[in-house]
Amino acid sequence: MQVEKSLSELSGRLNRAREELRIIEEQLLFQMDVLEEAKTRMLVSETPLADRAYRIARDDFERLERQRATASAEITALQHEQDRLLDRMINAG
Repeated sequence: MQVEKSLSELSGRLNRAREELRIIEEQLLFQMDVLEEAKTRMLVSETPLADRAYRIARDDFERLERQRATASAEITALQHEQDRLLDRMINAG
């Protein structure tokens, strides 16, 4: 019975992690557009302000990429834990 409860809790955590990843990926798509626009402005205007805006956009994009990698790693770990629990349940049954 404990395995089933653990699987249920794990399923909830996995769903939340997948939703978080989906949101991060949407933010990444938006930030990619911001980054491309800032890069174009930087190249065209060649001003310190445009250069700064580009660096900020690039840093934000890189931060989101790190968040996506962390969320993906968490999902993988949760899936492995789920597989382990399922194997345990099957072997106990």
